[in-house]
Amino acid sequence: MTTPAAQPPRDRALGRGISTLIPQAATASPAEQAAAVLTAMRTVPVRVGVLQAAVVLLEERVRATGDEAERAAAATTVAMLRSAIGQAG
Repeated sequence: MTTPAAQPPRDRALGRGISTLIPQAATASPAEQAAAVLTAMRTVPVRVGVLQAAVVLLEERVRATGDEAERAAAATTVAMLRSAIGQAG
């Protein structure tokens, strides 16, 4: 009788999740937090429908916000998401 090979131990950092990569300091703006998440998620597979939903929400944020930095961050994110959607299709 054979037994399956033991799995190598996982790096504990993998189990902590993406929240450890997001700046948690009170001085980190939502735009800085979003930028950190986007950087960390660049190579993570995501369903196209999730990207499309995010585009709709962010486009509304671009129209609604009066904060130029937030508008620019949202518009940049929309462009990145649209590019990812184009590459997936």
